[in-house]
Amino acid sequence: MKIAMLARNANLYSHQRLKDAAEARGHSLDILNTLRCTVHIASHRPQVFYNGAPIQAYDAVIPRIGASITNYGLAILRQFEMAGIWSLNESVAIGRSRDKLRSLQILAKHGLGLPLTAYANDPKAAEEIIRAVKGPPVVIKLIEGTQGIGVVLAETMSSAKSVIEAFRGANVNILVQEFIKEAGGTDIRALVVGGKVVAAMQRTGAADEFRSNLHRGGSAKVIKITPEERSTAVRAAKRMGLNVCGVDMLRSNHGPVIMEVNSSPGLEGIETATGKDIAGQIIDFIAANAGGTTKTKGRG
Repeated sequence: MKIAMLARNANLYSHQRLKDAAEARGHSLDILNTLRCTVHIASHRPQVFYNGAPIQAYDAVIPRIGASITNYGLAILRQFEMAGIWSLNESVAIGRSRDKLRSLQILAKHGLGLPLTAYANDPKAAEEIIRAVKGPPVVIKLIEGTQGIGVVLAETMSSAKSVIEAFRGANVNILVQEFIKEAGGTDIRALVVGGKVVAAMQRTGAADEFRSNLHRGGSAKVIKITPEERSTAVRAAKRMGLNVCGVDMLRSNHGPVIMEVNSSPGLEGIETATGKDIAGQIIDFIAANAGGTTKTKGRG
């Protein structure tokens, strides 16, 4: 099987692991720099060019599109899809998951646990949305942020209003969420492949840090999740329409609440914490399903 991966940095751990796992199973995997791909649109002949030459035929594509180039990456991925190449995660599902507001609206529609969340355009509504999520304290986050970037904990009404007004004054879109104090600076990352949770870890933030992202100095350890947490992760992946994703949850007093569904989850932290060959399981899923009709269909 010939597999293409859309990724800007071929040297990242996750990308090398997927390449090694594919080649160990007798497949070929080419890592294509997303920004070097171009789209040529012609009736009945959808094509993607790479470094000025038409790409070879691939059986499947693994999209590992960086958040900073989401729109361009999705345009390239859609062209692969129109050419009939099977995608591990479809472009529409990735776009859905990258929009934090839309993804929360979809998950809420289907009854999945979420932190109280508010969104407003007018900075004058700051106090209204802070009280709507039973704050302060509140968590304020950029709609387009990733890896904990653009996430602020505001502990007083005045500080929360100042942050909200500053972001909106700069025309930056934000969400305001309740602060789940009982989570204690930890969260759970459940990695879903093909509708099953294949691994889970607990992430703990660095000292004096409420964000648990590993990129921000957090630590991880293997954890046994509850049946409710497992079901929540699987249902979230299904509603987003993602075959592979990382579902980030907090343990609240009223059950698991979803913070984010990540369509391009990193593999280093969870493989290190659990000792599992996640890359191999992803490649096995591709081999079993590329060219078939098993892609998960989300709603919303």
